[in-house]
Amino acid sequence: MIVFKLKRNKYQEHFAMLPKISQSVMDFITLLSPIDFRKTLLERICQATRRVCIVALYLENDEGGQSIFSALYKVKKQKPNLDVSVVVDWHRAQRCRIGSTSSFTNADWYYEIASQNPHISIPIYGIPVNTREALGILHLKGSVIDDTVLYTGANFNNIYLHQNNQYRYDRYHIIGNRLLADTMFNWISVNLLKSTATQRLDQYYRPRSSQIKNATRKLRNELRRCHYQYLGHMISNKLSVTPLLGLGRRSLLNKTIYYLIVSVKSHLIICTPYFNLPSILVRNIIYILRHGRKVEIIVGDKTANDFYIPESQPFQIIGILPYLYEINLRRFLSRLQNYIYRGQLTVRIWKDGNNSYHLKGLWVDDTWMMITGNNFNPRAWSLDLENAILIHDPLQQLADQRFRELNIIRQNTKFIYHANDLENIVDYPDKARRLILGVRRMQIDRLLRRIL
Repeated sequence: MIVFKLKRNKYQEHFAMLPKISQSVMDFITLLSPIDFRKTLLERICQATRRVCIVALYLENDEGGQSIFSALYKVKKQKPNLDVSVVVDWHRAQRCRIGSTSSFTNADWYYEIASQNPHISIPIYGIPVNTREALGILHLKGSVIDDTVLYTGANFNNIYLHQNNQYRYDRYHIIGNRLLADTMFNWISVNLLKSTATQRLDQYYRPRSSQIKNATRKLRNELRRCHYQYLGHMISNKLSVTPLLGLGRRSLLNKTIYYLIVSVKSHLIICTPYFNLPSILVRNIIYILRHGRKVEIIVGDKTANDFYIPESQPFQIIGILPYLYEINLRRFLSRLQNYIYRGQLTVRIWKDGNNSYHLKGLWVDDTWMMITGNNFNPRAWSLDLENAILIHDPLQQLADQRFRELNIIRQNTKFIYHANDLENIVDYPDKARRLILGVRRMQIDRLLRRIL
C-alpha cells in the first residue's frame, strides 16, 4: 500500500503539471454512429470559412473517399481563399490494400484528381514517419475545420464511413475550441509540412522512399522530441482538454496513459480493437486489480477484426492476427480468472454481423476520458506517431454523453465469464491453425504482433 501511495503522488504531480485548455460543454459533441460522423464531416467541410485540414492514416479511392474529395473541391471552388489540405501516411498511400490485385494506388488517384482540377489546388501531403511502413506510420487523428476538431480513430473509406451495407465502428467527437484547433493545426503546419521528408502525393513526380531516407530519419528524430505547443492553464475544477502527442516508448502520451491506469480509484474502462497490450499496461491492470479496483475491457471478436479473413476467401499470413489476439486474450483471462469471479474484471466481446470494431479509448473514474487513435499495442507504444485528447471532467458535465456512448458500445457485446468461452487453437480453421503453429515454431509470432 505504501508503494501505491508513492505512485499516486507521482501521477497527481503529472496531471497537475499538464497544461489544460478550458472547454465549453456546449461545444463538445459525441456522435454515436459512422453515418452521423460522415454527414457531419461533409456538412462541416461545406460550411468552412477559413481552413480545412483532413488528417488520417489513409483516404481511400472508393465512394467514401470520393465523397470527401468532392466536398473539398466544391468548397475550394466556391471559396478560393480557403486553406484546404489533406495529410496522410506516405507509405500507406503508395500501396494498395492487402490482398488487392489492383496496381492503382491512392497516390495515383490523388494525382488523377489533381490533373482533372488544374485550376483548384488542394495539396495532399504524404508523411514518412519511418523509412518503411512496418517500422512506423503516421497514425495522427483529428481533422481541423475552422475552429473545430473532428476527432475519430477512423480512417476515410466506405467501411469506416458506413457508405454501403457494412461499417467499422469507431468513436466520433466534435470539439469546438479555437485554441485546441489552432494548436493541432499549427503543429502539423510547422513540424510536418515544413519538413524536407514530407512529399506531395498529388503531383506526378514522387521520389522513392530510399531517396528521402536521410530526411525521414531526421524527421523521426525530431518527432521523438515534439510536443503540442500552446498556452494552457493549470485548471483543476472545470471541464478541460489536453492534446497529447507521442512517438516512442518515452513519449508524453505513453507516460500519460501509464499514469491514467495507475491513478484509478474506482474503475477503469478500456476499448481496443486488437488485444495486444504492451506488457507494462498489463502489469498496470494487474496492479490496480490487486488494489481492489474494477476494470472493464471491451474488445472486438476475432471476426470483427479488420484483419479477419472469412474461410470463403483465400487465406494470407496477415489473417492469423485476429487468432493471435484471441490467444492473447485467452491467456490474459486464464491468468486473471479469479478477478472475474470476484466481479472486479469484466471482459466484453463486440460483434455485430459482418461489421468490424475499431474503438480505442480510456475512461477513468467518471472524471478522465481519453479519445485517441492509439491501439494500446506494442506498435503504437514504440513505432507509430500517435496523438490523443485527454478530457478532464471533474464536475461530470459530460456524464450524459459518456453514458450514452458506453451504452451503445456495450449494446453488441457479450460478457466473457471464462477463458473457455473463447475458441482455442484446436477450434480454428485448418489453414489458420497450421500457420499459427508454423510461426510459433519459427518464433516469429511475437514479431508479427509487434509490427502489424
